Amino acid sequence: MLILAAILAIFVYGMIAAMLGTILPDLAARFKLTPKQNGTIAFYQALGLIIASVSVGPLIDNEGKKVGMVLGLALVTVALVLLPRSGGFTSIAAYLFLLGIGGGIIVTAANALASDVTPDRRGTTLNLLNLFFGLGGLATPFISANLLSRNAVRLCYLVAGFAGATLLVNIAAPMPLPTGAQSFVFSEIGSVVGRPTLWLCALFLFLYVASEVGVWNWLVQHLMAQGIKESSALNVLSLGFALGLLIGRVGASQVLLSVSPLNVTLAASILMAITTYLMLRTKDPKVAWILVFLAGASMAPVFPTTLAIVADVFPRMTGTALGIVITSGWIGLAVSSHIIGSIAGGDPKRLKTALLVLPGMAVFMIAVNLLLHLTV
Repeated sequence: MLILAAILAIFVYGMIAAMLGTILPDLAARFKLTPKQNGTIAFYQALGLIIASVSVGPLIDNEGKKVGMVLGLALVTVALVLLPRSGGFTSIAAYLFLLGIGGGIIVTAANALASDVTPDRRGTTLNLLNLFFGLGGLATPFISANLLSRNAVRLCYLVAGFAGATLLVNIAAPMPLPTGAQSFVFSEIGSVVGRPTLWLCALFLFLYVASEVGVWNWLVQHLMAQGIKESSALNVLSLGFALGLLIGRVGASQVLLSVSPLNVTLAASILMAITTYLMLRTKDPKVAWILVFLAGASMAPVFPTTLAIVADVFPRMTGTALGIVITSGWIGLAVSSHIIGSIAGGDPKRLKTALLVLPGMAVFMIAVNLLLHLTV
C-alpha cells in the first residue's frame, strides 16, 4: 500500500508536469495569449513549486510524509477543478500557482518516502519510482491528442479525478511516523546548509530542471512553429520525450547497481547537451520524435539520481535537504521559462533560438558534476 501510494502520487505529478505544455496551445488560442504571457504563467507555476519545496521539508521531517502527500494531492485536485473555469490570463496564472504548490509538496514528500524504503539502493529505487513520472508525462499529451481532441477543459477534469482518487489512497495508506533521527532540528541546520555538496547538488538540479521543464512547456509550440501539426507535436512530446524518460529510468535503475550515481549523472549531462541541441534542428516529425526520445532517455536518470545522492549524504534531516535541492530545481524552471518567453517575445518562430538555453544548461551541468566528484 505504501509503494502504491508513492507510485500513484508521482504518476499524478508527471501528469501535471506535462499539463501546461499540453493545454497551452488551447489556452493561448482561446485567450489570445502571447509567448511572453505564456512564460509568465509558467513562472507562476514555478513560483508555487519553489514556495512549496522550500517550506515543506521541515514539515515532512517533523510531521511525517503522509501529511505532505495528502496536502499536496488535495491542492492539486482543487487547482485542476478550478483551472477550466479561468476567465483569462490572471486567473490562469493564479490556478497554475496553486497547482505548482501542490506539485512541489508531492515531489518532495514522495521522494523522501521512497528514499526510506531501501536506503542501500536509493538510486535504483528512486529511478524506478520516477519512471512513473515519465508514464504520467506520457499520458497527459497522449490522452489529450488521441482521446479528448485536445480539449483542455475535459483534460483538467480527468486529471483532477485521478488526483482525487490518489488522494484517497494516500489517506488510507499506513505510513511510518517521523523518527527523531530525521526530524528537523533548527540548531543542526548548519550541518546541512554548510556543506558544499548540498549547494552543488542544488545548482546541478537547477540547471537540469531548467532544461527538462523547458521541453515540457515549450516543445509543442516550437514544433508547431516548424510546421508540424498540433496533434503530431503532442505525440512527439508524449511518445517521444515522456516515453524516453520512462524507458531511460528503467535502464538507469539497472545501471546504478554497478555504476556510481555521480558517473551516471555525468554521462547523462553529456548526452543531454548533444540531444537537446540536435532536436531543435529538424522540421521532420519522425526525426523530431527520434531526437526528442533520445533527449528524454538522456535526461531520465538525472532528477532521481541526484536526489539519491542528497539522501545518501544527508541521513539526518533528509526532507529538509531534499526540499532545498528540489527548490533550486524549481527556481531553474522559473528562470528558464522567463528567459525563453522573453527571447521569443511575441513571435513563436523565435522559440527555436530561445530554446538553445536548454543545451546551454546541459553544458554547465557537466562542469558542476565534475566539481561534485571532488566533494562527495
